[in-house]
Parts: sequence; structure tokens; C-alpha cells
Amino acid sequence: MSDQNTPPNDAPFEQPQPAAQNAQEFNYQARIGELEALIETLKSEKLLALAEAENAGKRADKRIADNAKYAVSNIAKALLQVADNLGRALLAAPPESRAANDTLKNLAHGVELTEKELGVVLENQGVRKLNVLNQPFDANFHNAIQEVENASVPAGTVVQVFQDGYMIHDRLLRPAMVVVSRGGPKREGGAVNGSGNGASGVNATV
Repeated sequence: MSDQNTPPNDAPFEQPQPAAQNAQEFNYQARIGELEALIETLKSEKLLALAEAENAGKRADKRIADNAKYAVSNIAKALLQVADNLGRALLAAPPESRAANDTLKNLAHGVELTEKELGVVLENQGVRKLNVLNQPFDANFHNAIQEVENASVPAGTVVQVFQDGYMIHDRLLRPAMVVVSRGGPKREGGAVNGSGNGASGVNATV
């Protein structure tokens, strides 16, 4: 016969104390905050990786486009030597000599046609001749091989072209070899690019 003062075996479930419950909720909230921060970090890293991949793709596309665009640079530069020789051949047959000799006249005409056709081929590949005569000297496009006294034009003016310069699309294919003036009035707007009162890179003076 059980003692009426003995508590039953099935004791009621003890509810968590308020302090312990609050601590547990705090831990959950802290963990949720950490996971949310991790998610944001992963999102940022993903966006950064996507942007880098896109930029890498654009750079690769540009390299491929440039390679295709400038693939003929070496061949075009070699053909410029042919154009130079054709021009020299025509200089060796001045108009007065052609007028006195039909054979020379016909030969010069054939050279002119060949020179013109070669020019069309180069233009179709994006090659164009620089217009430098009477222009300010620019070390980015001109190679000054000589300076001459000329007070009739501003100092640093291209007064003679020894060899034509060419561009291919937006790149320099060959600089122009030029003679530059000195001793003239100062050019308006200051010194020309690559020079002071004269030109830089000059090998000789007259």
C-alpha cells in the first residue's frame, strides 16, 4: 500500500526557464544572421565571378577581332616597298621624257596603272597614306631625318617627305620620313608634338 505522501513516478514536464529559452532563441537568431551574411557574400562573389567571366570573354573577342583586323600588317608593310619602287620608277620617267618616247610613255602608263591597283588593294585592307606635307611635325607619326632653315613657315613644319607614312585602320603601319623646318615663327598653340622649336629625332641638319 503506497504512501499517499510519495509523489507519483510520472512527474509533469518541466518548462524551460525563461532565461534558458531566451538564450536559445538568441543563438538561433545569431545563426540565422551568420547564414544570411554568408548568402550575401556568396551572391557578391557569384556576381563578381560572372562579371570577370564576361570581361574575359570581351577581351578574348577583342583579341580575336584585332588579330583578324591587323593580320595583314606584315604583308601590307612589305607591299609598301613595292609601292615605293613603283613611285621611284615613275620619277625616273618625267613627263618630258615620256612625251619624247612612246615606249617610255606606254611603260610609265603601265606602271601608273599597277601603282593605282596596288593602292586599291591596300585601301581595301584598311591601309591609307598619311598626309604630312606642310603639317606640324608629330613624333607619333613622323620620323624627322633632317632639319632645314625656313623662316617662311612655322618652326616644326614638315616641308619635304622622303618616304610616305601609312596607317592600317587606327594603327601606325609605317612612319613618314620627313624634313622639318626650323627658324620660322613659333607655331600658334605652342610647340608641336615631340618638338620644341624644331623636331626631335633629327639625324642631320642643313
